[in-house]
Amino acid sequence: MRVYVLNGPNLGRLGIRQPEVYGATSYADLVANCQATGKELGLDVEVRQTDAEAELIGWLHQAADEEAGVVLNPAAWSHYSYAVRDACAMLRGPLVEVHISNIHAREEFRHHSVVSAVATGVICGLGVDGYRLALLHLAGLRDRSARG
Repeated sequence: MRVYVLNGPNLGRLGIRQPEVYGATSYADLVANCQATGKELGLDVEVRQTDAEAELIGWLHQAADEEAGVVLNPAAWSHYSYAVRDACAMLRGPLVEVHISNIHAREEFRHHSVVSAVATGVICGLGVDGYRLALLHLAGLRDRSARG
């Protein structure tokens, strides 16, 4: 199963940006952890990060065309980007939305995600462990589908 782990703005700064909120794990460590988890689960995982909304939308279109699974941390775009939300709605594979912090315990403007309504599931507030849990979920979906 092909899975794209897509990360939005500022996530390339993990480990540097507000470690009290996002933890000390670097982006490079997050990528390595996702790839190792994917290998362990028999998933073909590709991890990407962008600060450009149009680039993320292009990646979502690619995932839709490939019927790939997606683990998405849309970051700030979660709260206002209808373009990202609409691209997510086109996905034909499962989508797990991930947030490192608990968006519901933060500033009011972060409490709502426009992406959540079109996601298969949402994981928030579990730090970078949320990515591993999302990949485990996708592997479970694959296995259940294979069994019929």
